[in-house]
This record gives sequence, structure tokens and C-alpha cells, in this order.
Amino acid sequence: MSKFSFPFFLIALLIGSSCKEERQNDTAENFTEFVNPFIGTGAHGHTFPGATAPFGMVQPSPDNGTTGWDWCSGYHITDSIISGFGQLHLSGTGIGDLADLLLMPTNKTLDVSLFGTRRDSLPYTSRFSHSSEIASPGYYKVDLENNNIQVELTANEYVSFHKYTYQNDNVPSFVLDLGYAVNWDTPTESSIALESETQIVGYRHSTGWAKNQKVFFVVETSEPIINAHFMSNSETPDSRSEAKGTKTGGQFFFNKDSTKIVEIKVAVSSVSIANAKENLTRHGSTISFDEVKSQTNNKWEELLSKIKIETPQDSLKTIFYTALYHTQIAPVLFSDVNGEFRLQNDSIDHTQNWNAYSTLSLWDTFRAENPLLNILQPEKANDIVQSMLAYYDEQGRLPVWTLYGNETNTMTGNHGVSVIVDTYLKGIRGYDVDKAYEAVRNTMMGEIRGLAPYKEYGYIPYTELDESVTISLEFAYNDWCVAQMAKDLGKEEDYQYFSNRSNAYKYLFDTDTGFMRGKSVDGKSWNEPFDPKFSSHREHTDYTEGNAWQHSWFVLHDVPGFIELHGGNQAFTKKLEQLFTESSEISGENVSADISGLIGQYAHGNEPSHHIAYMFNSAKEPWKTQYWVRQILDTQYTAQPEGLSGNEDCGQMSAWYVFSSLGLYPMNPASAQYEFGSPLFEKATISISDTKNFIILAENTSPVNKYIQAVKLNGESLQRTYITHTELMAGGTLKFEMGPDPNKNWGI
Repeated sequence: MSKFSFPFFLIALLIGSSCKEERQNDTAENFTEFVNPFIGTGAHGHTFPGATAPFGMVQPSPDNGTTGWDWCSGYHITDSIISGFGQLHLSGTGIGDLADLLLMPTNKTLDVSLFGTRRDSLPYTSRFSHSSEIASPGYYKVDLENNNIQVELTANEYVSFHKYTYQNDNVPSFVLDLGYAVNWDTPTESSIALESETQIVGYRHSTGWAKNQKVFFVVETSEPIINAHFMSNSETPDSRSEAKGTKTGGQFFFNKDSTKIVEIKVAVSSVSIANAKENLTRHGSTISFDEVKSQTNNKWEELLSKIKIETPQDSLKTIFYTALYHTQIAPVLFSDVNGEFRLQNDSIDHTQNWNAYSTLSLWDTFRAENPLLNILQPEKANDIVQSMLAYYDEQGRLPVWTLYGNETNTMTGNHGVSVIVDTYLKGIRGYDVDKAYEAVRNTMMGEIRGLAPYKEYGYIPYTELDESVTISLEFAYNDWCVAQMAKDLGKEEDYQYFSNRSNAYKYLFDTDTGFMRGKSVDGKSWNEPFDPKFSSHREHTDYTEGNAWQHSWFVLHDVPGFIELHGGNQAFTKKLEQLFTESSEISGENVSADISGLIGQYAHGNEPSHHIAYMFNSAKEPWKTQYWVRQILDTQYTAQPEGLSGNEDCGQMSAWYVFSSLGLYPMNPASAQYEFGSPLFEKATISISDTKNFIILAENTSPVNKYIQAVKLNGESLQRTYITHTELMAGGTLKFEMGPDPNKNWGI
């Protein structure tokens, strides 16, 4: 991970009230005070510090205007310039898009022909100091040094709220630049119209990661606009009230003598300007900035209070509640207040008694983020399934990675399948179950994305497709998931068929090396030469964003069979421990940047490693799970901006921490079991319902006392290394007795 200079490190420590180590514990806690939205804005976390309501449609946040991988969210803590404040942002992804509808206050007349250019040419950028930044759930503030303007941001589910305080006597105004774009995003058509002295409407169509993104908007100001300058494709249009073109923009002026503070509201829609207006009317027209800030803070308080932890270390509270915060940002609300939302083919779908969601990073989130929502937000889990079924109707298969209603086809496997089956098997079924089964089955019976050779050979030969090992292993898990749903629905033939296909992993295991390897069409020859530390990012490789060390463990559904391939428990645990103790060199000329957070060859900064430490439990050495899970908890998360060891990826990196710090992890999400690790907190209370809690006690837990001595569930001794979803959701008390040395007689 990158390191700051000492002075910058001190500044980072001061960012946001949530960073403070010293607190008074004799008063009632406000959970939002422990959240530091700047965690993840350094290193490769790719988070944004701006304002959002839980799962909100809009995320107003500062954008630096810098192009580069570490600016995928628009912002990085190492930057010192703000180009403006976009309304849509991604939390922790590895691809940059959105940052749509850039607003920026200023107090001088600008050359509008320069709008939509690169940062060095933009006339409205400003320097800022991190010492002036404040961020908390639903709120962000910064001082723009060039213009002496204070900017505050907040949001509810549908509307962004900006508050600009002009602190000198120059002409108050703001910029709306629809040509602004960074990284993958490119505008294709846009329009701005000054519809009244307090309302601007328009749209921005673009292509990028989302190939057909259409954003319609309305901007409402608290003060009348007395003048406007427009730009269309770097020229001044004839009209003084509107502009249309590929790139458009405008500068809007307020009365110099009477304006010191302006509040601006921005509502968006994927469907139409009319829908954006309705979103604003229903959720913004009659409410002030400060009221929204307070209401959104209260929503975050209610959500964060669903898990109450008790620990004397406030730094752990900061890490935990920031992680819990990050797990409740995505997926994002996508349907308007009237239920309408746009699909990638430009058809308009409509919800009925549910909300549509987008930003579905399923390759990442099926592992722990979606399982966490199944516990804390089952109504959201229902809506996510409904959303995926709508995307299935449009494209004939379940989504892979949906951004603003667009299928990006990013990453491997078909984990829309995994998420639906996980949700179904945990009893969350507020959708058409028959249709859901049809969707998971038809998706896995398709021909694209490697399924054709997978069905022909029982695995994907390396000669047929790059990343063949990773894709084959993930398809095997997807198949197992379909089989479990088929079994529950009494579809015996399908159960047998998909169960058989889920053995695909066995074709790829090389008993001589102990790794999963690329195999030829002949079913015998391995891909040579072979170096288990070799990485080539996304091309000329058998593995996705990793190497053989990291991808040879993805057998979530048949760990006993996987252990048998290694030659039994002893050989398996020896190889597994070597993963953590092997040297951390990665070979190759095109090493994936996603390989980060290394402990040996274990790479916590990317999701394929996230389940691995829990596999010792199945090999009868659970104390090694406890040891390595605690190592990961202690070394891969901090309360600083670089406190995430890899991309946040829409909540998955943080969901791992939330679960693991509690002492539980859904190693195989669709198994409806949670493996035991090493709990950090003396007490944690999970709110299951208004009348039911699940309490986790960890007696004597400490940095030294990391090993489980005994476990009791509701007073009854447990000798197994997991609890079930049913047991957790029934409420009760899970009690760990912790000690400094392994108890090698427990859990075996």
C-alpha cells in the first residue's frame, strides 16, 4: 500500500470527526460519528467521500478531474484540485464511469468555450486543502481556495442538494458542464435549457463502461438566475436560453448584491425530464438542505444501529462502522418515484410495489455483500432479485455486471445465478420463484461467455478461451447453485444434471503440482510452461486478475471432494498454509494491479481470495482459520484513507470485514452456513427484527486471545465450526470462549 509523508499523514488523521481515537464512552453513541468516508480514498480503494443516502440514486461528490485507475470514483486523497461536483459515482470499482452532471460554483465570468476539455484547460477548477474537508454519512463540505467559496453537499434517495456560500463580493454563479468526462466515459449527446429563472432542465447521453447511458435532469436554485452563458461543442449558440450538442455547458449568474448563499437541488432520471421533475417534486421541492442533511443522517443512524458492537478500541469502531456504511451504498436505486426505469435497449420497464436497482457488481458481491443484505436488508434482497429478473427479461440471461441499466459483461462466471439461489435458499422469496428458477437454469444453459466449450468438454480448455481455469471453476459453482434450487423445487432431473456439471473443478486439478491448471482439449495436456506466481492481466492467462496460487482454491461447494484431490486433510492444510507463507513475488510483464494486500501469495485486495482462510475449518484444523483470519483483520484494514488493501468493489471488501470481525463468514454463500473465524469484539448485537436480536459474545477476546476454546449456541455446546442461517435469523446468543493458544480438540 502507498504511504503518505508524515505531514500529510497527520492531515489525514484529522479528516472527519469519525477519525478521532479518543471519545467519551459514558454517553449514548451516535454510530455515524464513527464513520469516516475518507477510508478507501487512498491507495487502490477507489471510494468517494461525498454524500449519499443508503442505496441512493444520487451520490454528489467532489471530482478531481484526473484521469487514471485510482480515480475510478472521481476522487483520490492524494489530489489537491477539485474540478467540480458530479451527481453519480461508483463506490470502489476497478473501472471509471459516471461523474455525470458536473456542477461547480465560481465568482468570475468564465470562457465557456473551454468547458468539456481536460482538467488543465478547464477555467473553473480550484485548489483545496484536505484540512477544510468534512465528510460524514450523507454530508460533505470543502472550501474552494481559488474562489473563496464553501461547498456543502447532502442527498436523499432521489435528489442531490448543494449549498454554496460565496465569501467575497465578486459575481456569484455556478457552472453546469455536460461535456466533462474522465476515464471510460464519453458524452454522445446533451442538452441544457433554462426553463425558468430558478429551473434548468436537460439530458446527458454517454457511452463508456455503460454503452447506452441516458441521464435526464432538473436543477432548481433557491435564488433567481439573472443571466446565463451557454456552450455547444466549444462554441456559443445563438440561443441565450438553451444549448444542444455532443458537449454542452453553461454558466448561470445570480444577483451580486443580494446573494451570499445558494441552495441547489438536482434530481435525475434514466427515463425523462418529466420523471426527473416528479422525483424532485416528491423528494425535494419543499425541503431545505439542512432538513435533508438531518433526515439522511437519521436514516444512516437507523441502518448502522442494526449491528451494535462493544469494544474499548475506538479505531476498531471506526473501521467497522465505515465498513458497514460502505456495504449500504450499492446497489443503487434506479427506478423513479413512478416506478419507471430504462433498460439498455431503450425500452422502459415499470415496477409494481418494488424498487429497481442497478450497479450490480455481482462477481464481487455474491461472496459477502449480498449475504449481508440477506440478513440486514431482506426487502432490498427481494428487490435486487426482481431487478435481475427484469434484466433477464430484456437480455435472455441474468446480469453479469449491470451499470445504469446496461450490461457491461465485466468479470467471469454468472453470479446473478449465485445471488438468486442464495437468496431463495435463505427463504427470501418475494418474487416469482418459477421465473427465478427459469432464469438461473436458462442462464447456465446458454452458449456465450465460455458456456459452449464448458458444456462440450466439462471444463473450458485453455486453447478455447483466456481465463479458462477461473471461468470453469466459477461455472462449476454456479451449476451447483442451480442444482440446489432444483433439488428444493423437486426437479430431480435438473438436480442430477447440474450436480454432475459442478464437478468440473476435478478436470483442472493437477495432482503433481497441487494447482488448478489450464488443460487442453485432449483432456490430458496442461498449459506449459507453468509458473504458479505468473500473472498476465486479463489476456494470455488461465486466471482472472491473479495467478494459480490465488485461483486454485475456488471450490466453495465441495470442499471435502477438493480436500480428497489433495490427498487428505494433512496434505491440503500443508498446501493451504504454504499459500500464506510463500514469498510474495509475482512474476510476469503484465501483472494485474488487482493483486494487492498480499500475505504470502494470498491476495486480500481482490475477491477470489476472500473465502480461502476459512477452508482450514473443513480440513479439521480450525485454529489455522482463526490465526489467518485474525492476521487479515489486523493487517488489511486501517482507519486511514489507504485503509482498504484493494478496490472496495461496491461493498464486498467491507462486507468481508463486517462478517469476519463478528466471527462469521459465508464461505459458500448458497450453503446458508456461516463459518467461524476469530471474533474481534467482546459483544455484537445484530438486530434481526424489532423484537429479535442475535447476540455474539467473545469472552476474553484480544489481540493475544485470538483462538476459540469453546462455543455455545443458546447455552448448548457446539463442536462444529459453523452456524446456519436459520439459527442466526431465529435470534439468540452465540458465545465464544477465546484464549491465547489453539484448542486443537474443538471443532474437529
